[in-house]
Formats: sequence, structure tokens, C-alpha cells
Amino acid sequence: MGWGIIIVILAVIIVITFKSVRIVPESRVFVVERLGKYSQSLHSGLHFTNPIFDRIALVISLKEQVVDFPPQPVITKDNATMQIDTIVYFQVTDPRLYTYGVERPIAAIENLTATTLRNIIGDMTVDQTLTSRDTINTTMRMELDEATDPWGIKVNRVELKSILPPQDIRVAMEKEMKAEREKRANILEAQAKKESAILVAEGAKQAAILNAEAAKETAIKKAEGQAQAILEVQRAKAESIKLLNESNPSHAVIALKGMETFEKVSDGQSTKIIIPSNLQNLAGMVTSFAEMNEKYTADTKQNTENPEL
Repeated sequence: MGWGIIIVILAVIIVITFKSVRIVPESRVFVVERLGKYSQSLHSGLHFTNPIFDRIALVISLKEQVVDFPPQPVITKDNATMQIDTIVYFQVTDPRLYTYGVERPIAAIENLTATTLRNIIGDMTVDQTLTSRDTINTTMRMELDEATDPWGIKVNRVELKSILPPQDIRVAMEKEMKAEREKRANILEAQAKKESAILVAEGAKQAAILNAEAAKETAIKKAEGQAQAILEVQRAKAESIKLLNESNPSHAVIALKGMETFEKVSDGQSTKIIIPSNLQNLAGMVTSFAEMNEKYTADTKQNTENPEL
């Protein structure tokens, strides 16, 4: 009988010991209540509690949590109803305040997000709402973080997942965007045509300048060549006259040159021949040439027969 009591007592002690041991995982906090009152917060590691009087009221995660709230209808300053979907990133910093500060903290954050969003968007127009995401995110984060401090929650970031304007506004915006794109396309096309025309005109101008310069250079070279040729001809004539004068030609040679000139003139295609004044007595010159030829032949024959002379 005594051994049985001892065994029972030992069994109870072992059970109580196992019940009192608490192993808290990493990034978790156990909120412990003793007799219905907050006692302590058990962080990661091995802990011992009173299994009779203590109980785990709540297990809290210290990791950053993400909550995606459904779209909220919000009215803008210009009376347009926008559907805005928000995402809130928060983290528990005080387990005790999180446990006892507010009932259903996630629902409280959702309602607080909706009211804060309505207050911010209510002072903006549709265009401002669509172009001020960063401003809205920053303002909401600051206001939510301040409002959730008594709940042991820190709001790290707030993001607007989507902003959906009414259907008629979306259609008008699409038309405006299409018109703006067409306008930019027409402006770019006009600028391209203008630049192309300018380049073509510049090319034609440069080509005309180069052609004019080439024609000018050609004319100059041609004129210089003609002038040089005329100069050479005149020099040759002057040299010929000079040599002729230096040789002191006789009247017979001059007459013979005149005959050669006359022959060249007569070989031409002209139907009219103008006879120079020094060739008008052509018969007399021919007779003189014949006499000179006979005299030269006789002298040659005599010299041949009498070589001693």
C-alpha cells in the first residue's frame, strides 16, 4: 500500500513536470496568464510554468505579416467612386498590447485602413489619385502606424494594389490617351518630314554649289588652255617672222611663199577667192619663175660640161 502511494505521487510529479515545460519556437511568443491575469510573455527557448495556475492565452508570431484587404469604394473630390485595393505590411512589437489592446486586431486594421483611405482620397481628384500613389502610401503608413501603436503593432508599409475608376471615366481616359498618342505620333511624323525636307534641300544646295564650282573650274581651265594655245601660235608666228627677217629673203622667195599660200587657199571649199594685191600680176611672176628656172638649168649644164670652170 505504501509503495502504491509513492508510485502515484511520482507519476503526478512527472506529469506536472512535463506540463510545466514550455518550448517556444523561434519568432513566436507565448502570452501566459495566471489565474486569468497577464503573467508573462515567453520568447523562444525553454521555459517552465505552473501547469495548475498558468495557461497560454495566445501564441503570437513576431514575423512581418501581410494582409490583402478587399477593394474599398472611395469617393474622390470630384465625386467619382473609385475601387481601391490596399495591402498592409505590419509586425507585432508588443505581445501584451497586441493581446489586450484591441479585439480582433486584423479587423481593426482593415477598418482603420478603409477610413484613412477615404479621408485621403476625399481631398484628391481622379487624376491626382491616379498619379499620387507614393503620396497616398506614405500618408497612410504614417497614420496607420500612429493609430496602431497602442495595439502593439507597427505598420511597416502600405501599398495600393489597384485603383479602379468608374467605367465611363476609364473609357474617357482611354480616348484621351489614344488622342494624345495620335497627337504625339503626328508631331513626330511632321518633324521627321520637316527634317527630311531640310536634308534634301541641303543636299540639293550642296550639289548645286559643287556643280557650279566644277563648271567654273572647267571654264577657267578651258579658257587658260585656249589662251595658252593662242599664245603659243602667236609666239610661233612671231618666231617664224623673226627667222624670215633674219634670213633676208629675196623677192623671188616672197613670191614663192605667196604662191604656196594661194595654192592652199584654192584647195578650200570657198566659192569666192580674194587675190592679194601682190599676186595680181600672176603672169609676170610665172614668167620670172620660168626665166629663173631656164637660167639655173643652163648654168648647171655648163658647169657639168666644163668642170674646170
